[in-house]
Amino acid sequence: MQQVEITDILAQHGEKEGGLISILESIQGKYGYLPREALEEVAEKTGRALVDVYGVATFYKAFSLKPRGTHLISVCLGTACHVRGGPAIAKEVKRQLGIRPGETTRDREFTLETVNCLGACAL
Repeated sequence: MQQVEITDILAQHGEKEGGLISILESIQGKYGYLPREALEEVAEKTGRALVDVYGVATFYKAFSLKPRGTHLISVCLGTACHVRGGPAIAKEVKRQLGIRPGETTRDREFTLETVNCLGACAL
């Protein structure tokens, strides 16, 4: 991770109040996740406490503190999907990829996650 890149991202977003989410989105877009060093630099350069930056990064499911695969596989385990075979699908994906939810394959091609609702029941 290059410190210059984070500085450039921060400069693009300026001093806008509430710009933290946009800053984190840009960093994740660049690296595929939010490296700890980047969070520390964001906190330092924006005058925020690291715990506040970390709090935002962990509150939103769209952000990841670990590298994710090129392809994110989300298996719904909500009530409707559970009844329609969600757990069996999750089990088969785990078996085929050799990873558990929250993990990424060694080649960083796939990350598996389970969710409670995708809003696409029975599709």
